[in-house]
Amino acid sequence: MEKIGNKFILGITGGVGSGKSRILDILQKDYGFHVIQADQVARQLMEPGMESYHAVVDYLGPAVVKEDKSLDRAVMADIIFHDPIKRKRVDELTHPLVWKAAMKEAMEAREGRVVIEAAIPSKDFRDKCSKMWYVYTSRENRLLRLAKNRGYSEEKSRAIMESQAGEAEFEAFCDRRIDNNGTLEETRRQIDGLLTERKAEEPTI
Repeated sequence: MEKIGNKFILGITGGVGSGKSRILDILQKDYGFHVIQADQVARQLMEPGMESYHAVVDYLGPAVVKEDKSLDRAVMADIIFHDPIKRKRVDELTHPLVWKAAMKEAMEAREGRVVIEAAIPSKDFRDKCSKMWYVYTSRENRLLRLAKNRGYSEEKSRAIMESQAGEAEFEAFCDRRIDNNGTLEETRRQIDGLLTERKAEEPTI
């Protein structure tokens, strides 16, 4: 378990459509957390000139580069989708860079509380957090939310869900679970309870 100075590093994970953004919004607005989203960090590092960009282009070759030098994400996705070995290698090249950048941002944040959100539960993620929460929402509600908020078809949503970790795997990595099936206020009460519990454990936070 990793700590940076006196900072409290909270990890948030959960499947697509579970409503993690709702949790992040509450933590930021109501409790003053600095928010870091691993997907956004990963995207930034794929911009021309950045570390992940160079690592991926060096490995996959010029076919993944557009004329304007930006990464052709569609071509890259097609390559690694059809080649598990290349996909694994791209992950090995980029994931450490993402976590390095995320932790640098956490260290430099002026807030004493930082929340890092990522959809993939891993030991690397777990080890960097003081606590980790799993955002649980039923498959039925996730399908409804993805159709309403993102315009996804049921087929697309189910395919993404099947490619992600299952409930048991998420639970195994996390300290607590938030049931995000209900109203905003119900979710907010759970968050307040968990943070109150945390204060009782470490009054200095």
